[in-house]
Amino acid sequence: MKKYLKRFIKFTFFSGILAFFLVIGAYTYARICPKLEINGANSLAIFDDSGEMFFQGSGSKKWIELKDISPNLIHATIAAEDKYFYKHKGFDLLRILKATYINITSNSVEQGASTITQQYAKNLFLDFDKTWKRKIEEMWYTIKIEAHYDKDTILEGYLNTINYGHGMYGIENAARFYFNKSAKDLDLAEASILTGIPKSPSNYSPLVDLDAAKKRQKIILDLMVKNGVITEQEKNDAYQEELNLVGDKGQSNLNTVRYYQDAVLKELEEISSIPNSYSKTKGLKIYTNLNMDVQRNLEKSIQEEFPGESKLQVSTVMMNPNNGKIMAIVGGRDYQKSQYNRATDAIRQVGSTMKPYLYYAALENGFTSSSAFTSEKTTFTFANNSTYSPKNYNDLYGGKAISMATAIAYSDNIYAVKTHMFLGSDALIDVAKRVGITAKLDSVASLPLGTKEINIIEMAGGYSAFANEGYLIKPHFIERVEDHDGKVLYQANSSKKRVLDKSLTFILNNLLTATYDTDYVDYNYPTAVSLAPKLTHKYALKSGTTESDNWYIGYNKNVVTAVWVGYDDNKTLSSKEYKYAQNIWYKNMEFFNEGKNDEWYQVPDNVSSVLVDPISGKPATDNSSKKKLMYFIKGTEPTLADTVFDEKLENSKKS
Repeated sequence: MKKYLKRFIKFTFFSGILAFFLVIGAYTYARICPKLEINGANSLAIFDDSGEMFFQGSGSKKWIELKDISPNLIHATIAAEDKYFYKHKGFDLLRILKATYINITSNSVEQGASTITQQYAKNLFLDFDKTWKRKIEEMWYTIKIEAHYDKDTILEGYLNTINYGHGMYGIENAARFYFNKSAKDLDLAEASILTGIPKSPSNYSPLVDLDAAKKRQKIILDLMVKNGVITEQEKNDAYQEELNLVGDKGQSNLNTVRYYQDAVLKELEEISSIPNSYSKTKGLKIYTNLNMDVQRNLEKSIQEEFPGESKLQVSTVMMNPNNGKIMAIVGGRDYQKSQYNRATDAIRQVGSTMKPYLYYAALENGFTSSSAFTSEKTTFTFANNSTYSPKNYNDLYGGKAISMATAIAYSDNIYAVKTHMFLGSDALIDVAKRVGITAKLDSVASLPLGTKEINIIEMAGGYSAFANEGYLIKPHFIERVEDHDGKVLYQANSSKKRVLDKSLTFILNNLLTATYDTDYVDYNYPTAVSLAPKLTHKYALKSGTTESDNWYIGYNKNVVTAVWVGYDDNKTLSSKEYKYAQNIWYKNMEFFNEGKNDEWYQVPDNVSSVLVDPISGKPATDNSSKKKLMYFIKGTEPTLADTVFDEKLENSKKS
C-alpha cells in the first residue's frame, strides 16, 4: 500500500510541476502574441432601411468607464459571478474543483465555474456550442486577455458588453432601460436586480417574471453579505425596496422590434461569407430592411385589437414582393413575456390560404374564371374504398353550379376538393414548390383546405410570386453586412426567377378581389365582405380558417401582408376571435398604401374581359340581375353552352 501511495504522491508532484510550467509557458507565449482588441470584437450594430441604428450588441451604444458605474453594481457582480476575480489569473482553480465535485456527486451539472474573464472571452469571440474545441478556445482567449489587460479594464469591458435582456447589452443601456437612470446612480436594490439578469435573461428579467427576479436578487444580496460588502440590514432594506421599473425609454419605444432583431441575428448565422470569429472583423454593421414606421403601425394595430388578458397570439409579416425585403414582422404580442418568434419559427395549419396555389394550377391546366362545379354536400370515394366528406363553413351549400370566382369569394371547400381531385394532387404541390414552399406536402384530398402546417414567412413569400406577376423571390431581413472598416462582407441577392405565367397571375389576382366584393352576395357572403367599405385601395386577398388558426394574406404590387392569429397550445378559437387577423391585415395594408396611387396590374395583351354573371360564370344577358367584368385568356371566354365540370365527369363515366 505504501508503494502505491508513494507512486501517487510522486505522480501528483511531477504533474503539478509540469502543469505549473505549462501555465507559465502559456501566459508567457500569450504575452508575446498580438494583443486582442477586446473593445471592438463581436460588436453588432444593426440599422433599419433608413440607416438609423436600432440595436447595438456587445460594443454598447453607451460605453462607460468603470469609475462611472455604481459600486453597488460592481460589488454585486463580483459576488454573484466571480468572488476572487481580483486574485486569480483568469481561472479559479478552487471553484473549478468544487464545481466538479458537486456535479459528480449529484450526477448533474448544477454548478459552473466560469470566471468573469472566461465569460467575457466567450461573449466576445465564441459561439455557445458545448464542445471541447470551444472550451479550449475559451481557455486560450482567457489567458490572452489576462496577459494583456489589467483587472479593471476586463471588468469594465465585461459590464459594458454583458446581456441584460430585452436586447440591452451593457450596464448603461440596461440601467436606462429598466430604471431610466445612469449606471452610476443605481442603488443597491436596483443593482442587485440587474446583476441577476445575465444568468438567464429570459427568466430573470423583472419585466418578464418579477417573482423569479426577486428570488435571484435575494441570492445575490446574501452573497454580498457573505463577502462582507454589505450588512444584513442593508440586504433587508434593498430586498424590501419597491422597484420603479419603467421599461424601454429608447428611441423606437417598440416592443415587437425585438422579434425583428432576433430574426436578423438568426439570418446572420446562416450567411456563410461572415467570418466565424468576429474578432477578425472588429465588429459588424448589419443593414436591414426594417421600416420603422411600418413596424410601429403593426405593433399599434395589434395593441388596439387584442384584449389585454387573453393568451391569444399573433404573427405578422410585411414584405416587398418584388425583392423579398421583409420590412416588418411581429413574432408575438409581447416580447417581454415571450421571446418565441412565431414569425420565423412556428408552423401552423394554413387553412384556405392554400387555395390560391390550387387555383393557379387550375388556370394553368385549362380552367377559367367561369369554370363551374356544383356546390353541394359531396363524399369522395377512393380506390381503397376510403371516403372523404369535406364541409363548407356553416355547412352552407348553393345546390347549384358556381364559378371559380364564386368559389374563391365564399372559400367553397367542395369546389376546392373537386378541383384538386380533377387535376390530381401533383398540380397543387408543383405550384406551391415553384413559389418557394419548402414544407413537405402530402398527396391527400384535404391538402387544398390547408391541413398542412407551413411557416408564415414561406406563405408570404409564396404569395409574392402572385403579387410580382410570376417571380420566385427569397424573403430576407438583411440587405448588407460590413466589417468595422466598411468592407462589404455580404450583399443580399435580389435576383428573381420566373416560375409562373404573367397572364395567369393577372387573372388570379383579379379573382382574389372577389373575397370582399359585394357583387358576389347571393346564397352566401364573400368571406371578407365586411372589409368592403373600409378599403380605399384594390387588393388581392384570401383568408384561411381552421379550428385553431385564422389567417389573412393579401397584397398589391408593392406589399404582401400575412397575419396569423391563434393559441400556442392549439386551443379552439371562438367566433369573436376571428375578427382580429382581418382587422390587423386591413389596417396595415391601408397604412402602407395611404397617399399612394391605386396602381393595379395592367391587362396583358393575350387577356380579354367579358361581362358575366359572377355566380354562375355564364356570359351576362339582358336578363342577368348581376353583371361582372371578368378576365380570360383569349379564346377561352365562356359561352352559354358551357357545361359544368360535374356534368363532364358524369358524361365521361357513362361513355
